[in-house]
Amino acid sequence: MSGIAGWVDHRRDLTRERATVRAMTATMACRGPDGEGLWSSERAVLGHRRQITVAPKAPPEPVAFLSDGETVAVAALDGEIYNAAGLRRELEASGHRFRGDGHTEVVLAAYLRWGADCVRRLVGVFGIAVWDHRAQELLLARDRLGNKPMFYHPTEHGVVFGSERKAILAHPLVEPVVDLDGLREILSYAGTPGHGVFRGMHQVRPGHLVRVSRAGLREETYWALEAREHTDDLDTTVRTVRELLEQAVAEQLDADVPLCLMLSGGLDSSGVTALAARVLRERGAPPLRTFTASFREEKEFQADEVWSTPDAPYAWELVEKVGAEHTDVVLGTEDLLDPVVKANTLRAKDVPSPLGNMNTSLYVLFRAIREHADVAVLGDAADGIFGGTMWMSMPPLLKARTFPWTAMAQWSGGRNGMGTDLLEPGLLAKLDVPGYCSDRYQEAMARVPHVPGASGEERRMREIWYLNVTSWLETLLPHSESVAQSLGLALRLPYCDHRLVEYVFNAPWSMKGFDGREKSLLRAALTDVLPESILQRRKSPYPVTQDVAYARALCDGLRRLAADRDAPAAGLIDTEAARVFTEDPEALVTGPRAWVARTHVEMLFQLNDWLDRYRVRLAL
Repeated sequence: MSGIAGWVDHRRDLTRERATVRAMTATMACRGPDGEGLWSSERAVLGHRRQITVAPKAPPEPVAFLSDGETVAVAALDGEIYNAAGLRRELEASGHRFRGDGHTEVVLAAYLRWGADCVRRLVGVFGIAVWDHRAQELLLARDRLGNKPMFYHPTEHGVVFGSERKAILAHPLVEPVVDLDGLREILSYAGTPGHGVFRGMHQVRPGHLVRVSRAGLREETYWALEAREHTDDLDTTVRTVRELLEQAVAEQLDADVPLCLMLSGGLDSSGVTALAARVLRERGAPPLRTFTASFREEKEFQADEVWSTPDAPYAWELVEKVGAEHTDVVLGTEDLLDPVVKANTLRAKDVPSPLGNMNTSLYVLFRAIREHADVAVLGDAADGIFGGTMWMSMPPLLKARTFPWTAMAQWSGGRNGMGTDLLEPGLLAKLDVPGYCSDRYQEAMARVPHVPGASGEERRMREIWYLNVTSWLETLLPHSESVAQSLGLALRLPYCDHRLVEYVFNAPWSMKGFDGREKSLLRAALTDVLPESILQRRKSPYPVTQDVAYARALCDGLRRLAADRDAPAAGLIDTEAARVFTEDPEALVTGPRAWVARTHVEMLFQLNDWLDRYRVRLAL
């Protein structure tokens, strides 16, 4: 994986602006610890930070193609193309000659052969920038599910772009301004495709490309989910799911650097781990390395409506079955409260998040993994793709005419959703976060492709599934990707393979839940590789601390913040609500209500630090 940054301007001589783009690229040094490259011309400058995970003999990036001594096109890639070998053979057969074994050179050759349509042929995760020197046009593209980020900020005569917001904010023409709409996006957790949060900033939407020329900027769709009649019977569907997942796992195990798997002991990560162990045994590779996160106080684990069992016992059972080399990363409250860790997780994401302790624990886990591996394979996204998110089994949330995760937060005590209830009432009224969620929800509903004649439960569950895989993934995937890449750790997610997603999307809901449980298709597809205990384990999300000391620390920190009249977020806080909140730390210890309550105070801390560190100007 890597980081991309650049600047295109059709009026300015950018040969003098290499230092500007080099500064943008430098903000992403953690994404690319293995090297830096810069290419410049009069109208475009492309910067690149490189992380080697495959193809160590790849030429330096950005990669340029010359004909008769003149530049034809230049490309930079953040990500990996899993079908690069097949595309290379096809392109070589047509006469193209490659200098190295890199994926970026394959992307560039594909662009030269097929133009912008080349993205339709790519299988993988990617953020791509191609400067067509002859046409004086920039192409930005993002993979189908949005595994890799790509942001851009139009200027008067061109565009500034980068893999992360921080790269764009390093450009002198871009100010860190956030208006009401940007703050609504942060607080709603709506995951609006294309929203960049900062004023004037956008994100290339998954399955889309953006073209910037002298004529202006235009966006095009190259991939979207389509409704098709599912004609396979149940046995065929289960078998196909297994085949597609095996294919994705096998493709994503290719690496020229140490690789590991994150294992929670749940169905999703255990399934990927078991299939990966089989592939590696067949290849004669060393034993698989696995990592699990647990908390020091887990011996006093309290089951609740969400977290019914600790992860470690199930993870160890699978480790023994597949013969993996396992590490249990034990987290303590002091890790979650470490000011360096908190600052680094905010810097990784560039925007505040209500998932404070989940961000910091993930950072500490990834930091431990990075000491042993450069690439981690995750089981993330399976809940959304196979119908395992909690709200898909809760009728009141399914009936809500808003995002189901917003309805779930409200059901768990959040008046406006996650991370909002300690904000000043006047500001909350002006923001109208519930109304914003409702509007974005209606827009998403209008995009759902339906099979003709579908109605009732089948139609509604397709809608919720679509929200899971579009809006929810736009919040879930950056949660892990940005934190991992801030440590130079590349992630791979087999469940996000677009071929698997397309197939499962059109399987009817009656088939997705054929045995009366969540993720029926996935469970059936993994029956022969997992222990019965894991197959029957109740869904348990990513773990959170249940230490009362953490809850007390949150309350102490909130008291100090609410009393600090010079704090950047001082005018945003409902001080009376904060006072009441701090009187009952026990209410923040365990259960869904405690989890939602934590988001309110964690968001205030994040907002305060963000306004300070990023010098954000709120235009409210």
